Formats: sequence, C-alpha cells, structure tokens
Amino acid sequence: MKSNFLKVAVVALSALAFVNCGDDSNPATPDTELSSASAELPGEPAVESSADAQAPASSADVQAPASSADAQGPASSAAETAAASSSSVAPAASSSSVAPAAESSSSVAPDQEAPKGIFLATDTDENKDYMEVVYQTNTGDNGGGVLAYPKRLSETQKHGVVLWGPGGGSKPTEYEGIIKRLASHGFVVIATSESPNGTERGIPALNWLDKKNNTPGDPLYQKLDMNVVGASGHSMGGLQSEQMLINDKRVKTAIMNNSGAWDGKAAALVPTGQGKTIALVYGEVGSESDNAKNDYNNPGVKIPACLLRMENNNYGHGSGPWDGQAATVAWMRWHLGGEDFRKADFVGSTGKYINGPVYTWQGVKGNWKGQCKNF
Repeated sequence: MKSNFLKVAVVALSALAFVNCGDDSNPATPDTELSSASAELPGEPAVESSADAQAPASSADVQAPASSADAQGPASSAAETAAASSSSVAPAASSSSVAPAAESSSSVAPDQEAPKGIFLATDTDENKDYMEVVYQTNTGDNGGGVLAYPKRLSETQKHGVVLWGPGGGSKPTEYEGIIKRLASHGFVVIATSESPNGTERGIPALNWLDKKNNTPGDPLYQKLDMNVVGASGHSMGGLQSEQMLINDKRVKTAIMNNSGAWDGKAAALVPTGQGKTIALVYGEVGSESDNAKNDYNNPGVKIPACLLRMENNNYGHGSGPWDGQAATVAWMRWHLGGEDFRKADFVGSTGKYINGPVYTWQGVKGNWKGQCKNF
C-alpha cells in the first residue's frame, strides 16, 4: 500500500504542469548505501537488494493525471511540492526477478589487449538487476541529486554515464528502481535534483561528475568515459534529456519516458552528423502521448529515432520509469555500450519493443508497439 501511494504521488506530481523542485542551497553530506542482487558475492556478506523491497503497483493502475500536453510551459523552480524523502520511501522493486550478481572485469594480463568499449555487466537481460550498486543520495553539484554506480568498478574499461531527470515536482530518490537497474548493468548514473526544460541542471551535473573523474583519490577517478553519455528521465526529466541531447556534445543519446516537446519541434533540433539518437516512450492513455507523437513525427527529425507505445494495459503517464524501465536499459546498452544485436529489438517488424510483451514484476502486462526511422 505504501509503495502504491508513492507511485501515485510521483506520477501525479510529475504530470501537474511539470513543476520543478527548488535547488538546495546548502548541499548535504551524501548518504550512501549498497544494493545488490540476492546472491552473495564471493567472500562478501549478503547485502539487501532493492529488489527485495515491496514492489510498486503497475503504472497501469494509476489514473493518468494532466501532463505536459495541458501545460503552456514549465512552472517556476521556486514552486514547492510535497515529495517523499529517500529515508521514508521503500525502494522501488525491479520489473522482474533479480539475477545473481555479475562480476566486473578484472585486471588484464600484460600480454593481453584491454577490451574495447565501455564496461557492461556480462549478463544482458534488461529486465533484471545484476551487479552490486553503490547508491548515494544528497549529492551532486548542488547536494540534491543521486549518484549510483557498480561497487566493483572495472579496471580495464571505462564506464558509460547516464544522466537521469526526475519528473516535475518529484525527487530523484523516487526513481530508485530504474537508477539502480541502470547502475547494476555497469553504468554510472547521476540524477539531477530537479528537471527544468533546459540544461541548467544537466550540464552542472555532468561537469561535477567530470571533476570526480579527474580527482585523484575519488572512487570514480579515471573510471568514466565522459564522451559516452546518455540522458533519460520522466516527464519533465524527459524534456531535460532532450535539451541535453540538443545542446551538450557529450550526450550521444536520449530516451524520454512519458514525455515530448510541447510544440513538437525539439527532436528536429538535435544536430546531425554527431551519431546522436533519440527514443520517446509513452503510455496509451498518457496525456503526454500527443507530445511524444508530434515530436517524433516532425518531418524535421533527421537523426535515428524511435517511438515506443505501451498499450493494452491502460498505461498512463507513469508507465515508462516503472513497468517500462527495461526499454531504457536496453536502449542505453545498445547506443552507449555498442550492443548492436539490440537493434533488432527496436528496428524492424518483430522485435521486443516493436510488438513484444511488457514484462513487469507482476508478469506480462500489455505489450509494446514501436516504430523507428532514419536507421
């Protein structure tokens, strides 16, 4: 019941005119916890996993509130909204069972060539959590963000980065499930404290992470490939990710959950010739649906793009980050991690996200209906 109430609150707050939370003027000391799969790692005690927590109800059970489709523009960041803190929120469960923890790569012998590309968990099922995760709250450039990364960082490969943006009026801690899922697959995830329809939170967040990557003694020192960055988010967080894709050369791809430009013109502004890609996820009854469709269908969109609809389960404005989180993980593993076999899951006529089932913690609930262009 508690997690159901939390999910309703997150969806409702995110959809109401994409209201933004105010900045924390006094950054707090980061709070750190470890999350892992249910299996013990060799020589280490078992750590409680977020997947062991009570799972939230399907987003299809949430009545779709007003979304960006009804708004004229983002509200002022000074607006105050009620959001649960990470200390009072039960961790969001993964959309499927948790797999045994995957090991990170180890040192390479002197006569061996270091593996190419960014590090990814060996296991590939985007519906499951794998590696043990360090999860920090009250952190980031303004002390209001979330940082998550694999506890066992690779010694031979860099890690790709994902920038996450919460919905309007929501805290990043309310998206613990998808943040930990991405980190358990090998990504370093930085979530902004709020998501304006611009880059004023995203760019400082990435700059803060870049500084850690260049600070000797920091756990992330020389562990990140800051040229392999993806952006994602929910509702207003989706708009932030789109603006980061347009304006920041470090960001190579974006997947927008329950989001789309109000005027349907932003995706057309993403520069070509830089290898950038975009995907838009929307619920069948989500009031963001027209925004997503208009943004995708704009004839000015020249980069590779996909439009992913969640249907046949009354999916609304909260569908993407919860029941649909596997699509975000698969998209990042494809476009940041170079797993080209995943192209068939999105592009064509028979892939997982073209006409496959939606896997949730309750089992199969509805299906995906996807289309792509410019690939």
